[in-house]
Amino acid sequence: MKKYFQNLGADLPASIVVFLVALPLCLGIALASNAPLFSGIIGGIIGGIIIGGISGSQLSVSGPAAGLAPILAGILGAATNPMPFSSFLMAVVLCGVFQLAFGFLRAGIVGDYVPNSVIKGMLAAIGLLLIFKQFPHLIGYDKDFMGDEAFEQKNKENTFTSIINSIRYNTPGAVLLGSFSLAFLVLWEKITGGAKGFIKLLPASLLVVLGSALANQWFISNGSSLAITEPEHIVSLPVAGSAKEFFGFFTFPDFAAAGNPLVWKMAITIALVASLETLLSIEAVDKLDVLRRVTPNNLELKAQGVGNLISGLIGGLPLTSVIVRSSANVNAGARTKLSAVLHGILLLICVAFIPRLINLIPNAALAAILIYTGYKLVKPSLFKTFYQKGWDQFIPFVVTIVAILLTDLLVGVLIGIGVGLFYVIRSNFRTAVFVVNHENKYLLRLRKEVSFLNKPVIKQKLEAIPENAFLLIDAARADFIDQDVVEEINNFMTHAHLKNISVEVKASQHKTISNLFNQQTEKISI
Repeated sequence: MKKYFQNLGADLPASIVVFLVALPLCLGIALASNAPLFSGIIGGIIGGIIIGGISGSQLSVSGPAAGLAPILAGILGAATNPMPFSSFLMAVVLCGVFQLAFGFLRAGIVGDYVPNSVIKGMLAAIGLLLIFKQFPHLIGYDKDFMGDEAFEQKNKENTFTSIINSIRYNTPGAVLLGSFSLAFLVLWEKITGGAKGFIKLLPASLLVVLGSALANQWFISNGSSLAITEPEHIVSLPVAGSAKEFFGFFTFPDFAAAGNPLVWKMAITIALVASLETLLSIEAVDKLDVLRRVTPNNLELKAQGVGNLISGLIGGLPLTSVIVRSSANVNAGARTKLSAVLHGILLLICVAFIPRLINLIPNAALAAILIYTGYKLVKPSLFKTFYQKGWDQFIPFVVTIVAILLTDLLVGVLIGIGVGLFYVIRSNFRTAVFVVNHENKYLLRLRKEVSFLNKPVIKQKLEAIPENAFLLIDAARADFIDQDVVEEINNFMTHAHLKNISVEVKASQHKTISNLFNQQTEKISI
């Protein structure tokens, strides 16, 4: 506990930044999911306080995820037989149970198999997405929900057409406030970069939000044409008139829905997608951590399971570790999980006590914060670094970025993993078999992992050996040889004498590999 208070000076300002980032995202994702707006806020609170407290990650921030919105919208907003929200909450509870099971079954190891090039590509893509997706909100074109990560948007536009339309149909007041906010964020960091003391405790994001809200209220009071009054351009928190009405925002699951097969199908789907997104986010956040701390993946799945179980019980959306909020947390200077917990407490306090004040914040100011976060994730030096590492690193990195921009986060990462796997197989394929010839003496060397994919090449090389030659098959450096490859070599040795080819095998030190070779041929020496 002592270390958390020691880092309060860094974690408290960071929590304010994360709170300001999370607020519109929670509302936007709830709206996109066809769920009550307050369910997104509940998810944000649980993700901060509960998951933040249990998680082994010091910097990850959990909450409702945009990647789940299309799945939720499809079931809650179906044209025929939409699922009642209380039944959906039962699916969220079951999702939490499944994730707890994943954690105890040590399924978190899946996250360790994601290539570094894909993780870095995901971070760069998120940065570009924040810039592209938030630009329309920055200048007052709020047709799509904040936090959308999909290329095809719910409002029938896509990422690029939305940018074009925003330029044509902007809101002058938002253009002014958004531009000022973004410029202030950039200048503030340059001015305070080497500063110490109280000024370091002042989050620029908070100053931007306060300044934009006050400026807009001044525009309104003076009847200025720059005043932003339309509800779609400002934060829209649900406002309760009394404590009873506030607690009425919380809803409970229909436990009888546990007998509905569709609820179980929904729960499994959410659990799988949420767990995968969480593991990807955790890997990415660990890469951003300057202290290079490693998050226990299985503990994280358990934390997510507890969070989703509680969220479903009180009316919240399903949760994942979210890279946007987490990266904002890192960039704001957070040092421990206290930042995530405090951001959840701030969400709770604001929706309970000062929702009307929060509803004065223009979306343009919040978009500026998100764009600045995205800018910090996309660095030209990152592209240069991966280019210098070679094509087998650079291409999966770039493909991941492009795939995420043109699809969504999860699909894009899966495509990136596929491309990365192709280069792993290709690299192993090209280096597993080595052939050299000197004065009709041939060396066929098998190295590393020799799979069935190498069989055609080995067959071709063996059949190309001329008559009266000597062949040494060196398998001493092989860690694995596929049975198909061994059979092909044995077949060749069976008829090699017909071409008067002398064959010698230098087998591997691995007994399992040595025993694979047919020892009935007298010309083989082990």
